[in-house]
Amino acid sequence: MNEAAAQAAMHSTMRKQRIQDFIFHKITMLFALSVLFVLVGIIISLILGAMPALQQFGPGFITRVEWDPVNDEYGALIAIVGTLATSGIALLIAFPVSFGIALFLTEICPVWLRRPMGTAVELLAGVPSIIYGMWGLFVFAPLFADYVQPLLKSTLGLLPFVGVLFRGPTMGIGILTAGLILAVMIIPFISSVMRDVFEIVPAVLKESAYGLGCTRWEVVRKVVLPYTKTGVVGGVMLGLGRALGETMAVTFVIGNANKLSATLFSPGNSIASTLANEFAEASSQLHVSSLYALALILFAITFIVLSAAKLMLAGMSRKEGVK
Repeated sequence: MNEAAAQAAMHSTMRKQRIQDFIFHKITMLFALSVLFVLVGIIISLILGAMPALQQFGPGFITRVEWDPVNDEYGALIAIVGTLATSGIALLIAFPVSFGIALFLTEICPVWLRRPMGTAVELLAGVPSIIYGMWGLFVFAPLFADYVQPLLKSTLGLLPFVGVLFRGPTMGIGILTAGLILAVMIIPFISSVMRDVFEIVPAVLKESAYGLGCTRWEVVRKVVLPYTKTGVVGGVMLGLGRALGETMAVTFVIGNANKLSATLFSPGNSIASTLANEFAEASSQLHVSSLYALALILFAITFIVLSAAKLMLAGMSRKEGVK
């Protein structure tokens, strides 16, 4: 009798556990699918909102330079160029600086200084973007116009081919200033991720390399980077994603001018700054639809960048498999 009761209790417990596992599985699956549903909903809403502009201007909307709300003539090229230029400048500056910060904190920094410096980097990542924008407009831009831009104009501006990028009036605001402010913003993000992934490298691997006579740079290049390449690329993509979608800081310092120029000193516009400046004041349906189209293009740019990163990592993995 006791044995039968024990078996019945065991079966009851197992049945209860199966029910709990089933409910847990369905709830977690619902949470995961909710992200996909939200993503699909965003894409559908952007496409529906952008449809009038895409029907009016066609695929040429991407290459049109005009942005004239008075005459309802719109094109995305100025905003696309501004977005890609500022993000490219930011990544070009932020990646080596972030790599140096992460390398110093994990491999070179004294133990007593490692925690305070790491905390300082993380605190920079939490500064609101509008603070960076105000600092860029009222502090950085005047200094940049008085000292840095004239220096760049008198040196790099005289070079063939590249010199055209560093010519024009030195006003302090423009594409280059926005890229530099974005670089300052994304450095804490990229360096924090790189530092975390560098710290997960097993100490025995690095010690073995040092024991074989490798220098510190050889250990980083041949042990640390191959072991953490996925995390490094993820950190870079995280920073690039923030740079592509940054709004307030860029709006403060980019100049918000709907014109296309070869020089980085000239004011311009980005997709995010255009949306921030004009969405609340858009009156005509075509104007609103054109802003939706810009948002859809920004979404597509971000998707392409992330897909390229995934393909790059997949290619690196295949090459390792071949070896």
